[in-house]
Amino acid sequence: MRGSDASVRLSQRHTIGLVYLFMYNLLQFCGHTWIFANMTARFFSFGKDALADTFYSIGIVMSLCQLLSILELFHIADGIEESLLLPRFLQVLERNVLLFVVIVSQEEVQSKYIVCVLFHLWNTLDLLRYPYGLLSLISTPIYSLLWVRHTLWIPIYPLAVLAEVITIYQSLPYFETLETFSFHTTVPVPIYVHFPYVLQAYMPVLTIGACININQLLRERGQQLGSYNKKLKRK
Repeated sequence: MRGSDASVRLSQRHTIGLVYLFMYNLLQFCGHTWIFANMTARFFSFGKDALADTFYSIGIVMSLCQLLSILELFHIADGIEESLLLPRFLQVLERNVLLFVVIVSQEEVQSKYIVCVLFHLWNTLDLLRYPYGLLSLISTPIYSLLWVRHTLWIPIYPLAVLAEVITIYQSLPYFETLETFSFHTTVPVPIYVHFPYVLQAYMPVLTIGACININQLLRERGQQLGSYNKKLKRK
C-alpha cells in the first residue's frame, strides 16, 4: 500500500509539473507573440520612426517575460524540465542584467535603434524555444521542428550577443555623465567604483559567457538530433 501511495503521489506530482510547464510556456509564447506582432505592426505603420519607440511600446511586456524567465532555472534545478542549467543560467543572467541595469536605468538608451534590433533578436530566439516546449509537452515533435529549434539559433544567438555588446558600448557615455551606479565605499578600504569601468569589464565577460553557452548548446543539439535519429533507426 505504501509503495502504491508513493507511486500515486509521484504520478500526481508529474502531472502537476506538466500542467505548470504547459501554462508557463503558453504564457511566454503569448507574451513574445504579442511583442513580435507589436514591433512588426509598428514598423510597417511608422517605418523608421517606430524604432526609437520600441521600448516605450513593448518594454513592460518584455520586462515581465524576462523576469519570468528566472523561473526556468528553478524548473531545471527541480527536475521538471530537462535541459542544461549552465546555458540557461548564462542566458537569463545576461538578458536581465542588460535589460534592467543598462536599458531600463538609462532613458536615453531606450530610444537607441540597437535596442529595437536587440529585442527583435531576443524575441526570435524565444519564439523558436517556447512553441517547441509547448509541443514537446503534448507529443513528440517531428524531426523538422526539432531541427529548426536546435539549428536556427546558431546564426541568431551570436548576433544577439553582438547587439548586447553594442548596447553596452552606446550606454557608456550616459553612465559616465550621470554617474549612475557609481559610488564611494570605505569598506574594507576607501575606493570609488566607477560603473562605466564595470560595464567595460563586463563586455569581455559577456563574450566569454556567450562562447561557453554556444559550446553547450551545440553539444545539446548533437545529443538531441542524434537521439532522434537513433529512435528512427530502431523503428
